[in-house]
Parts: sequence; structure tokens; C-alpha cells
Amino acid sequence: MKTKNSTLVTVKSTTDNKNSKLLNQIKSFFNHFNVDINDPETRRNLTVLFSSFLLMAIGIYFFSVFSGDLDIINTERLTSFWGTVFITITTALVVFKGALFLFMLYKYFRYKPIAPVSNDELPTVTVIVPAYNEGKQVWDTLMSLAASDYPQHKLELLSIDDGSKDDTWIWMQDAKKKLGDRLTILQQPENQGKRHALYRGFNLGIGDIFVTVDSDSIVNKDTLKHLVSPFVNNEDCGAVAGNIRVLNNKKAMLPKMLDVSFVLSFEFVRSAESSLNTVLCTPGALAAYRSTAVHNCLPEWINQTFMGKPSDIGEDRAMTNMILKQGKHVLFQKNAVAYTNVPEEYTGLYKMFIRWGRSNVRENLSMAKYVFTNFREGKKSGARLLFVSQFLEMILSYPFLIIMLVFVATHPLLFLGATLMSILVLSSFSVIFYSNRYKISESIWAYSYSILYTFGLFWITPYAIATASRRGWLTRELT
Repeated sequence: MKTKNSTLVTVKSTTDNKNSKLLNQIKSFFNHFNVDINDPETRRNLTVLFSSFLLMAIGIYFFSVFSGDLDIINTERLTSFWGTVFITITTALVVFKGALFLFMLYKYFRYKPIAPVSNDELPTVTVIVPAYNEGKQVWDTLMSLAASDYPQHKLELLSIDDGSKDDTWIWMQDAKKKLGDRLTILQQPENQGKRHALYRGFNLGIGDIFVTVDSDSIVNKDTLKHLVSPFVNNEDCGAVAGNIRVLNNKKAMLPKMLDVSFVLSFEFVRSAESSLNTVLCTPGALAAYRSTAVHNCLPEWINQTFMGKPSDIGEDRAMTNMILKQGKHVLFQKNAVAYTNVPEEYTGLYKMFIRWGRSNVRENLSMAKYVFTNFREGKKSGARLLFVSQFLEMILSYPFLIIMLVFVATHPLLFLGATLMSILVLSSFSVIFYSNRYKISESIWAYSYSILYTFGLFWITPYAIATASRRGWLTRELT
């Protein structure tokens, strides 16, 4: 009996040693990439990434197994009149989107950010920071702006508390104590919305250039200098968009996904748009405007309505649209970087996307009124092409939603396989683009984000269209 027990102990000890060795090897592998697998958040992140690749593998399997159904679909439905119409429209859209992508890729390679001008050439700047229920983060924002290497005698800092219900005003007062005359702080009598806070800053600011920065954003020391330099080199420049990265992307999954998405949206899309002098939206997190261009449209901007209701969202897209309408160029500066906080929960994410979606609906309709007129000197075809692309996405959202639901009901496994295969193919560009500039290990979040957007946020555009007249910021309220 002793011998048997001894053998069992020896076997168990050997097994434990093997498991321990394997565990140490796994830990060593992840430590090589600075990944702590003992951290619960890291484990959740790895689980999501593993699940994403598992889903795409399942998608490939389903597509290979059920791809034969495509012949049946072709025979049953696509030979009819409406089937022919559907195939024709779909083919035309695929060709258009493919050609547009290649065109944008060409324009991306043509893009170069404007080099910073000398301190003597830099214009006077008023930086406006509206804040609502931001807490200590507004203090961090103001400190980062004050640390800019911009000439102090040419820099005016304004921060406006829009009737916050938390300690935002206390943190602004503390920043004022530290910065003294370099900072002016103001307080709205009640919460009126970000647009009204900015409006007050635009009317008080004395700079040749207005810079707007969200109160949850941090800028680099050289950001302001890079951001305003295009105004010196280009007299037709009316606005400049900054390059936005995610600040809170260290642990939570959604910010990691959004950081990859933001890099593609700014460093690829806006770079190409900038080559066409037509960046469609200067982000609220970091943007610059020529003061004369702002004052030319300020009354229209503050009194903007949609379907008879005051517009209290999409102030950045609206300002961009009105400056484009004046015939001005709107550019992008890749070297002007700001880091901003994004939602870490699904609820906050979809609310942010709904707000953006409603703004896109409103501004696309506004842009339709002037984009095919002689609204500026020089080339206008690029602006029109960008508008057509966005407008098509908007008006076709319902037909494609219906087609998707029919496809799901009739061929669910083929739909799942085809969709996941498409995600694998199309998202690979985001992965390659991001990894070429930043870390490969972070780029693979593009796959997870595409899966989340396709299956969890596909309803945003149709819902935003149906509720475009609704007001409300939807986020920033205290929990």
C-alpha cells in the first residue's frame, strides 16, 4: 500500500511540475508583450480577443459549408426582376465604394501635415474649454494646455463651466489659482449646453484663431503650434481638425477598440479629406477656427434649428459645415494630437454614436443645399464625392437593414459565415494600417470592434435617422 501511495504522489508531483512549467511558459510568453495575465481586466481583454478569432473561425466554417446555398439563392430569387435590380444596385455600390477607397488611399499618400511655423509667425490664439460635470479632469486639461510651448503673450485660455452639478467649478478655481492671469474662468448661471458655452467664449475671445478643446482631453506640448500653423500658410484655411487618440485605453476593452477605430478615422480618412481641402468634421476634442470665419456664421450657428427645434448637439459638425459653405478650406493636422476619454460601457458608447448619427443626418441635409453650387473657388469635386458617399450610406441604411433581416431569417448560418468572413477581410486593412504606425498587439482590436459594431451597433444609423429631431446630449449626466 505504501508503494502504491508513493507512486500516486510521484505521478501527481510530476503532473503538477508539468502544469507549473506550462503555466510559467505561458506567463513568460505574455510578459514578453508586457501583458500581466494575473490582472482580471487583462484576462477579460484576452477572452474577448480569443472569442473574436473563434467567431471568425466559426464564420469561415459556416461559409465553407453553406456557400452552396448561394447557388440556390441565385436560382430562386436573383433571376426575378427585383433580384436583377438588387444585384445591379449592389454591384454598382460595391464598385463605387471600391473606387472611392482606392481614391482615398491615393489621397492619403498625397497628404502631408503642415510643418510648424516660427514663434514670430504664430497668430494670437484663444483656447476655449467648455466643461460640464467633468470633475478633476478639467484641471488636467487646463494644466496640459498651460504647459504648451506656445508663446504665452499670444495665448488666451478661457474655461466655461456650463452649470455643472459636481465639483467641476472647484477644480477650475484651483487651476485659476495656479495659472493666475493666464487663465480666465467663467460660470454659466445654469446648464445651457456646450454650444452656448462655446458661443460665450467665441464672443469674449480676442485671438485671431479660436481653438476648442473638450474638458476631458489632454494635449501634447507642441499640439497648439502644429494645429494653428496651417492658418499662416493658407489664407483660405477656415478650420483645422486635430488628431484624436483615446486617453483611457490602458485597461478597458471598448477604449482599446475605439483607439484603433479613431486612428483609421483620423489618420487615414481625415488625411485623405484634407488632401481635398474638405474635412467634414472638426472634432470637439480638438479643433481650430479662423475667428473671422466663426463670426461670419456665429448668428446662424447659435440659432440653428432642425424640424423647428433648437440644435443642441453636433456643434462641431455644424461649425465645420458652415465654414465649408463659406468657401473655406478645412484641413487636418496629424501632428496636432489630443488624447480624450471615451465611454467604457456599451450604454455610453451607443449614446455617443446616436448623438453623432443624428448630427450626421442634420448636417448631410444642410450640406446638400450648397455642395452642388459654386460654393468655393477651385476644385469642388472632392467635396461632392465625400458628400455623395455619406448621403448614400444614410439613405440606404433602411433597405440594407431589411435585406439583412430577411437574410438572417432565411439563411442564418450562411449570413453568419458571410458576415464574419467579410469582417475578417475588411478589418484587416485597419489592423495593417494601425500596426504600421503603432503596436501590432493593439491593432487586432480592430477585429473585435468590427464584430461589436456589426452585431451590436448596426441599428444606430436607422435609429438616428428616425429620431434625428430629438435633442439632448445623452451623456455627461451624473450617475
